[in-house]
Amino acid sequence: MDFISRRRLLTTAAALPLAIPLALPLGPGALRASGVPRTLILVELNGGNDGLNTVVPYREAAYYRARPTLAVPADRVLQLDQALGLHPALEPLMPAWQDKDLAIALGVGYPRPNRSHFRSIEIWNTASDSAEVLHQGWLHQALQEAGEQASGAARLGIVLGGATGPLAGDALTTVVMKNRQQLARAAGLPENQSAASGNPALDHILSVRRQTHDAANRIAARLAKSSPLKTVFPKTSLGRQLAQAAAMIAGAVPASVIKVQQGGYDTHAGQAGRHPRLLGELAAALAAFREALIETGSWQRCLVMTYAEFGRRVGENASGGTDHGTAAPHLFMGARLRGGLLGRQPSLTDLEDGDLRHSLDFRRLYASVAADWLGLPRGLAAFGPQPPLDLFT
Repeated sequence: MDFISRRRLLTTAAALPLAIPLALPLGPGALRASGVPRTLILVELNGGNDGLNTVVPYREAAYYRARPTLAVPADRVLQLDQALGLHPALEPLMPAWQDKDLAIALGVGYPRPNRSHFRSIEIWNTASDSAEVLHQGWLHQALQEAGEQASGAARLGIVLGGATGPLAGDALTTVVMKNRQQLARAAGLPENQSAASGNPALDHILSVRRQTHDAANRIAARLAKSSPLKTVFPKTSLGRQLAQAAAMIAGAVPASVIKVQQGGYDTHAGQAGRHPRLLGELAAALAAFREALIETGSWQRCLVMTYAEFGRRVGENASGGTDHGTAAPHLFMGARLRGGLLGRQPSLTDLEDGDLRHSLDFRRLYASVAADWLGLPRGLAAFGPQPPLDLFT
């Protein structure tokens, strides 16, 4: 288990901005009574995951025609129903599927899709329309719009991998803990900066730094009281991030959102070797995370959601890979889910420019999480006219 030391928490937090927050809610019932908030774990599949080889339409002849070398053989697919199945590398997730702790949203995308990595992830991070440019994350927008209705004790977001993305903005306290370079920079910052400088901008920076130290102290204090986890996590980048997240959640760190990232999904070439490895790493890390939180009695208050900038093209290319595409499936994991398949698998014969037509707008996922998990009001303008999905029991 890769625990975060108190020194590491303090020095990491000192390097990063922390804004005066609006609070996230505790959630209904026993969670509110316990004083421990629900936690949303965002898993970014950076590069654009190939959805057709993740949730495989193993009965579709068009799938095998489009992918003569990359298609997953039907007899190797982990069947979910009579038409769809998981890639065999995702086998560690099957216990969650059988326990209805896994839900799979099909054909997730948006109208007029953009195939640029930078622009499309910006759209996903901000919940914007395709032609609309926003600069603050969808969580910030939802909290800011909710105003006084976003009340409760949880005030913290933590980024363990990648950019702040959905957490960008000052409506949420965000502490980023990622790499050795950040730690080195943080360790070199002077700590005794309590007096006003007379410069408003500098005074704000110093105030933010003090608040960051306070937040890190609170995290460290919770972790110091928690017992080591028995679960062994994979020694991969994602495994280490989720091990840290599990330690924080088990230690009752009041973080409402924790973001992690797995890279490498831009599989333009040599996908047959790379993609199964990535899916195997994803499944192993998520399965360990679930096991650890069941072990500590924390699984009931966690929700995992994957996202990525886009899926891949239907047809394989001449380099044994797939190029930038559009719609793709995404995973939810949690003890309070209904489980099963959500939405409709896009047609492989009714394509748009050689790509899948999305059947589920990604903002419906966000609307569901905001309203039914984080407890924010329904109908927020941040998600447009998209209604929440029926995700939870």
